[in-house]
Amino acid sequence: MITTGGVMGDGRADDRSRGPVDGRLLPLYQELRRRGVSNYSEVAASLGLAPEEYERCRDELIALGLIVPTTSTHAPPRDLRGTGWRPDTDAVASVDPEIALLRVLDRERERLREHLAEADQAYSTLETLAATVLRPGALARAEITVEAITDYRRIQQALEDIVDVTQRASCSMYPTGPARQAPERIFERDRRKLAQGVRVRAIYRSWDAARPEAAEVLHRRAELGVEVRVAPELPMTMVIVDEQYALVPLRPEAPGEGAILAGGPLLVRSFLNLYEHCWHTATPFGDDVAPERGGDGLSEQQRNALQMLAAGMKDEKIARNIGVSLRTVSRIISELMQELGASSRFEAGVRAVRLGWLD
Repeated sequence: MITTGGVMGDGRADDRSRGPVDGRLLPLYQELRRRGVSNYSEVAASLGLAPEEYERCRDELIALGLIVPTTSTHAPPRDLRGTGWRPDTDAVASVDPEIALLRVLDRERERLREHLAEADQAYSTLETLAATVLRPGALARAEITVEAITDYRRIQQALEDIVDVTQRASCSMYPTGPARQAPERIFERDRRKLAQGVRVRAIYRSWDAARPEAAEVLHRRAELGVEVRVAPELPMTMVIVDEQYALVPLRPEAPGEGAILAGGPLLVRSFLNLYEHCWHTATPFGDDVAPERGGDGLSEQQRNALQMLAAGMKDEKIARNIGVSLRTVSRIISELMQELGASSRFEAGVRAVRLGWLD
């Protein structure tokens, strides 16, 4: 039985709408079948098919494999060798329904063979990875692996790689704030991992929570379900995945020089212990939790550094008094100058006095 909901050449059910074609298709095919090879337009015209029925019936019959375009006569060899010979553009040959059905089945068998071949290749690839690259127990291995990376693109790829395989927990801290990260990429990654049931934690500096553009990133991550905390100081940039991978700077005091990708629980747990210490001493971030700052927006550490700077203390003495490195003092002072809009340390002190920050 012929219907207009046939099978396309790629094996998919044809979704053509059912209409006037239904009652026209079978008589049309029967006439084409009676003639064997004929001019389709002539047969369609003899049955009174409208132009839209003409095209729809033709497409349907070809899709079903019940007609194939051909020529109405056999051309002699001499005509075939000539440049002026052309086949009939509207001639079709009818095909027996059983043959059409067998052809569809053959196509489907071929498609299945192709899918099986692809599946076999994928299975072979998995076997190779498991047997020669990963090795038995490699995903839970205890040995230590360390890779030093200096190319920025490779660092980003390593970050994507380890986060992509996270199964249980992802921990990160960012002393430099979220400014260097692409926010939309962060949010997309958060959504994906949280949807998979992964616990995602992130620590930022309290300074970043006071800057509107950075605070917006923290708010968005917290709204998605990321556990966000803030702290006055953080030791280094760090990303830890499942106690299995850790990405840390080559030198914490110079994060731009490169990174270390550490693997193996024995090493990664050491970084995780440091992270947990920072996590428990940090403050939860949220609309109902204000950073530990005064009315001037300064942390206690920043205010102390500013007072010592105004008193004329050198950076080395300031570092000793507040218990941080010389590099951290330089960064704090640079941040204070930026906040005050000052181009020199002296100008920063003058503006701080005028604003009442040193009262």
